[in-house]
Amino acid sequence: MCRLCPPDPVLQMSPLSILLIGFAMSTDAFAAAVGKGAAMRKPRFTDALRAGLIFGVIEAITPIIGWLLGRAASQYVEAFDHWIAFVLLGALGLHMIIAGLEPDEEDADEAEKPRHGFWALAATGFATSIDAMAIGVGLAFLDVHIGVVALVIGLCTLVMVTLGIMLGRVLGKLVGKRAEIVGGVILMIIGCTILYEHLSAAG
Repeated sequence: MCRLCPPDPVLQMSPLSILLIGFAMSTDAFAAAVGKGAAMRKPRFTDALRAGLIFGVIEAITPIIGWLLGRAASQYVEAFDHWIAFVLLGALGLHMIIAGLEPDEEDADEAEKPRHGFWALAATGFATSIDAMAIGVGLAFLDVHIGVVALVIGLCTLVMVTLGIMLGRVLGKLVGKRAEIVGGVILMIIGCTILYEHLSAAG
């Protein structure tokens, strides 16, 4: 895309869409946090906030990495960038829905771990942020400020993970799975909206 040319209004994203993406990207981290909260012994708010900060920072960094990768290739795929955004969002949404429908298969001895160290939380945070990196690739083809999106995703993840840890023992892991399904549906709707708006304007 030419930075000197006016942005394509069809591929702009509204603040609501950015907020929904932030929420959708935080649902898988929320699901993991609910599971960890259920495994921890009476987690304190400081424990939950610490986990939320770790997840939030990682979740904010990965879409920027994906965006940089996408920008490097954007000039070669400008003609069908809306299809790329649609496919990525749709595939990620479907993946999250399937993951939310699958039964939980965590190790039985997980519940015996009283605390979760930094590296264990960071590894989990990175695992749940892979989708955010792919989202960053898709956003490289849209007229959106990646810094704003990354900040929204990070803040949403911080809040959702902190909440998930505290609610884990009360709500159990099933709620986390359902949240992931909702997040997947949201991503698919946004992807369809982007494609519909582009094709309607082109028609």
